[in-house]
Amino acid sequence: MKKHTKHTKLTLRKSDNFAFQEIAILGVKCSIIAHLSQKIAEKLQKTTKIAYFDASHNSDESAPILDTFTFNETGCLNIQMAHNLNKFKTRQQLSAYDLVLINGNHYQAKKQIVVLDPEKEASITKRIDQITDILCFVKTTKEVKIFNCLKSKFKNSEAIPVFDIDNSTAISKIVAETINVHLPPLNGLVLAGGKSIRMGTDKGLLAYHGQAQRDYLRGLIKNVLDKKAEVFLSVRVEQDIKDLPIITDKFIGLGPFGAICSAFMHNPNAAYLVVATDLPFVNKEVLELLISQRDTTKIATAIKGKGKPFMEPLVTIWEPKAYPILLGFLAQGYSCPRKALINSDVAIVEIDDSFIENINTPDDFKKAQEKLL
Repeated sequence: MKKHTKHTKLTLRKSDNFAFQEIAILGVKCSIIAHLSQKIAEKLQKTTKIAYFDASHNSDESAPILDTFTFNETGCLNIQMAHNLNKFKTRQQLSAYDLVLINGNHYQAKKQIVVLDPEKEASITKRIDQITDILCFVKTTKEVKIFNCLKSKFKNSEAIPVFDIDNSTAISKIVAETINVHLPPLNGLVLAGGKSIRMGTDKGLLAYHGQAQRDYLRGLIKNVLDKKAEVFLSVRVEQDIKDLPIITDKFIGLGPFGAICSAFMHNPNAAYLVVATDLPFVNKEVLELLISQRDTTKIATAIKGKGKPFMEPLVTIWEPKAYPILLGFLAQGYSCPRKALINSDVAIVEIDDSFIENINTPDDFKKAQEKLL
């Protein structure tokens, strides 16, 4: 008998306790943990978006009656608000970050940097059950040795890297290597589900390069991505496409915006190189340029024509962290992927306008064919 389930089974976004990736630093004064976190952030700021997660030491502080958001013209925002710690809410708040460094004296994380401070050995012993996956040890003095409680639990403790606390470069390198192992894989998504009303026929089936454009683009994307990457056709439910990997629209009637959200619903842990079938001049060189400049710290890496005011959302790499952003726009009543790009943290790759000429009518199609001869 088939087991009854109340809710649709969805692919879960991979997360640690509070964020996509998190590392706790513990075993030393909180002020030193905060300082080391700052140093790591400074070293990795060009490649990794990092947040710091800590507990207040002010026991007299109470939740405000009025939540306050204070903006500074330099781009700084201070927030004071009533907030009960909840892992689901916190994951939403921290979804834009590649890494969250956590004060491990207060909160547990999946991975740890253990600081060896002779004055805090008892603290480490107390928290030994919270220590599960040590990236490295950090020594506060030259003489300090790995504590016995750590040796007893981790039989490989002598093989774990050990650094002086002033060597933030080496510590940051270990952190960067850990992050890189978990970078979102890049898949492909060919937008082939449009109704092609102005063209009068399915634009995905038009032949600019000797075959249906959707098949041509799928082959082109497979050629520039990793061999393990998947390349999907984004289609409407009524389209009859067999023997090809497809993602059917789940967000009905929202066009490309819905197609991108449907892809993230299918797999929220992958990034997507999205290309529309009505852009026949996009070639291998354009896609290779886009991939080479992919910036995973942003929600997307987007193509922009040098003579155009805005990005082209349909030749764009959308990162997993874009998914909650897109859903946030949808909640406000907006389903325009370009609006999401314009109002978000995005990397821009400029190319000549001719590569992203949009083809919508039979006359456009005829002219494009003549140009591509």
